[in-house]
Amino acid sequence: MSEKTLKLDIPLLLPEVEDAHDSCLDNLEKTLLQHKGIYQAHIRQGDPVQLCIHYDPNLISLQDVESLARKAGSNFTRQYRHERIPFESHVSPDAASVLAKTLEKLPGMLHASVNTAAGLAFVAYETERLDRQRIEATMRKLGFIAAARTGKESDDHAHDHGSAPAFLPHALQERWTYILVTLAGLCFLAGWIGESFFSLGADQARILYLIAYVAGGYDIATHALPALLRGKFDTDILMLAAALGAALLGQWAEGAFLLFLFSLGHAGEHYALDRARNAVNALAELMPATARTRRDGKLLEVPVEALNIDDLVVVPPGDRLPVDGKVEEGESAVDQSPITGESVPVDKQPGDEVFAGTINMEAALEVRVTRLARDNTLNRVMEMVANAQSQQSPTQQFTRRFTAWFVPAILILVALVIILPPLFGWAALPKSFYTGMLLLVAASPCALAIGTPAAVLAGIGQAARNGVLIKGGVHLENLGVIEVMAFDKTGTLTQGNFQVTDLLPLNDSTEGELLATAAAVEQQSNHPIARAVVEKARQQALSLPSAGSMENLAGRGIMSMIDGQTVLIGSLRLFQETNWYELDNALEERIAALESEGKTTMAVSLGKKILGILAVADTPRPGIHEALQQLHELGIRKLVMLTGDNRKVADQIARQTGITEVQAELMPEDKLLVINRLKEAHGKVAMTGDGVNDAPALATATVGIAMGGAGTAVALETADVALMADDLGRLPFAVGLSRASRRIIMQNLGISLGVILFLILAALGQSISLSSTVIFHEGSTIIVVLNALRLLRYRY
Repeated sequence: MSEKTLKLDIPLLLPEVEDAHDSCLDNLEKTLLQHKGIYQAHIRQGDPVQLCIHYDPNLISLQDVESLARKAGSNFTRQYRHERIPFESHVSPDAASVLAKTLEKLPGMLHASVNTAAGLAFVAYETERLDRQRIEATMRKLGFIAAARTGKESDDHAHDHGSAPAFLPHALQERWTYILVTLAGLCFLAGWIGESFFSLGADQARILYLIAYVAGGYDIATHALPALLRGKFDTDILMLAAALGAALLGQWAEGAFLLFLFSLGHAGEHYALDRARNAVNALAELMPATARTRRDGKLLEVPVEALNIDDLVVVPPGDRLPVDGKVEEGESAVDQSPITGESVPVDKQPGDEVFAGTINMEAALEVRVTRLARDNTLNRVMEMVANAQSQQSPTQQFTRRFTAWFVPAILILVALVIILPPLFGWAALPKSFYTGMLLLVAASPCALAIGTPAAVLAGIGQAARNGVLIKGGVHLENLGVIEVMAFDKTGTLTQGNFQVTDLLPLNDSTEGELLATAAAVEQQSNHPIARAVVEKARQQALSLPSAGSMENLAGRGIMSMIDGQTVLIGSLRLFQETNWYELDNALEERIAALESEGKTTMAVSLGKKILGILAVADTPRPGIHEALQQLHELGIRKLVMLTGDNRKVADQIARQTGITEVQAELMPEDKLLVINRLKEAHGKVAMTGDGVNDAPALATATVGIAMGGAGTAVALETADVALMADDLGRLPFAVGLSRASRRIIMQNLGISLGVILFLILAALGQSISLSSTVIFHEGSTIIVVLNALRLLRYRY
C-alpha cells in the first residue's frame, strides 16, 4: 500500500463551518470513508482546524478526492491542483522512477507518479508553494522535455521532440531519434568494415567509433547524466558505463556496437509503445472542434467550448455529435459504439439522451445542450482513462520494490566482480573489468520495468475503445483474478421497467382510490417501481391528491401524508412492525400467492385503513442468461444476486438468468455485510450494479462495476469499472480482457526475470559477449512491449 496524507484547512474546505465539532464534519468524514482508497479521514485540532485524509494514490487520485470534497461544499481547488504533463517518452522506465522521486521532494508536492508507457507525469501540488513552471523546469534538468499544452499554442506543434536541438529544422527534429540511430549504425559499420577489410588505420576507425558513441549514447546521456549529477541513479547509466569500460579496454568497436544496439532497441520499443498511446489518444479525435448552433435566428458555427447549457445544436446526418444533450427535434439512428461499445445504432427521438463523439446516421437532429464541453461524457472518459494510467497495478508496485533493492545489489556485485579476482589472483584486471561491464548490461531491468505498464496501457486503451472504462491497473489486474461476482437485481439483472400487474382493493376501497393514493406519494421517487405505479395512474387519467414529503423507510417501504393522514406503502414486514393494523391470514395468503408468481407486492394504507395490494413485475434483461453463462466459461464460479426483494421473486429471476446463489430480502446495510462475508470466504469479489443505489456495495467490493456509465455521472464516479452502455453483455468482454491482460503481465514478468537471470549467469560464467548481452537485453524489452500490444487486438 502506498499511503499518502492530504491535509485540508477546514475554513477553506467548508467556509460555512465555524465550529470544529460541527456535525457537518462528521458527515464529511463518513462520506469520504465510503470510497475505495480512502483509509482514514479525521479532524485535526489546531489553527486552523484541518481535515486529514489518508488515501492510496494507486486507488484514488487527488482529483477524485477533490471531487468528493467539492460535493461537500469545498472550494479548496484553488489551493490544490492535479495535473498530467505529457513529456518526450524516449526514456527508460528507471529514468521515470528517478523523475518521480525528484518531483516528490519538491516543496508543496503532494504526490507525483510517472508512466513511461503513456509518456505522462501525474502531479498533485499546493498552488501556494509550487507551480507548473517549476515542475517543468525540474523535468528539463533531468532530460524530460514537457510537451506543449493542448489548445491554440499546440496547434502547430502539438508535441516536443525530446533531446533534439531547437535550432534544427522541424522536419529533422521530428526524425531526430531515427537520425541518431542511423548515424550510430553507419559509423560503426564503416569503422568495423574499414578496419577489418580495407586496412583502415586504428586512429581513423576510432574516430568513426567515437561518432557512433556520441550518436548512440546522446539520448541516454541527456537524462541519465543530469540525474546522476543530482545524486539520482538511472539504470541507463549502466549502458554508458559499460560502453566507457569497453573503450578503456580498447574494445571501441564493441562499445560502439553496444550503444548502437541500445539506441536501436529504444527506438523500436518506443515506436511500439506509440501504438498503444495512439489507441488511447484516439479518443480525443472523436470530439468535434466546432458545432452548428441557432442564435438570433441564424445558424452559426462556433467552437464547442463556446456553447452554453440549453443552446440548440444542429447535427446533420453523417456528422459526429459535438455535445451531450437531449434530442429536441428530429428522429435518427445514432452510432454510439465510440462511447458505449454498442455494435448496433440506437434509434433516437425527441427527449432521448445523446453523447458527444457519437455519429448521427440518418437524419438531421436538433439537440439541446445539457452539459458543457468540459463536462461531457467523452471528456470525462478521457480524463478518467488518463488518470487510470497514473495508478499502479500490484505487479507494477512489485517491480518497483524489486528494482529498488535489485539495482544497488547489482552495483555491489559488479564492484566485487571487478575488485576481488585481481586482488586474490583469480583473474587479471582487464578480464574482471570486462566481466563487470557484462554484468552491468545483463542486470539492467528495463524489460521488467516496462512490461507491466505497457500491458496496462494497452488493456485500458482497448477497454475504452470498446465501451468499458477501467479506472486503473489495479482494477484491471484484480478483475483478472475474480472468481466470485455479485449482482444487484433490479435494473441490473432485470430490465427495471416494472409494470403494475395486479390491483387488489381491500376494506371497501376502490382500484382508483388505491392507485391514486400510491401514485400521489410515489411520484416523488425515481425508483423503477415508483415510476411503474405513476405511469399506471397516468394511463387511467386519475386525479392525484396532494401528498406531503416522502420519507424512505430503508428496506421496508415509504411513508408520507395525505389530508393529515399517514400513508404507508411497502412490504408486509412494514405493516407487521406497525401496531396500527390487524393483518388477517387472507391478506398474507394473497400476498404469498402473488409473490409465488414472481411478482413484487406492496400494501398501501391511508390512516389506519389498508386500502389494498399492488403487484408489479419485472423481467430479466434480454441476453442476460447467455452473458452469465459466458462468465462461467471465463472462470467465474459463483454468481450471487443481492436484492431487497422477497425470496420467491429473487429465486424465480435466478432460475431464469443462471444465478448460482441468491441473497434476498436484504436491507442496504445487509448488502455490505454480504460483500464482506464473500470477501472473507473467497478473497477478491466483484459487485455489479447501477452505481446509484448500490454505491456503498460497489465501493466495498474489490472491484465495483457500474452499468450505464455513459448516462450516469454517479456510475462513473463510484465504480472501478464502468460499462458505458446499459448492457451486461459487455461484462464478459471486460472480464476476458482483464484475464488476458493479467496473463500477458505474468508472461512479461517471467520473460523479464528469466532473461535477467540467464544473462547474469552467462556474464558471471564469461560465456557471452558484450554485444550478445545487449541483443538479449534489448530484444527482451521489445518482446514484452510487442506482447503487451496483443491486447489491442483482443476480442471476445
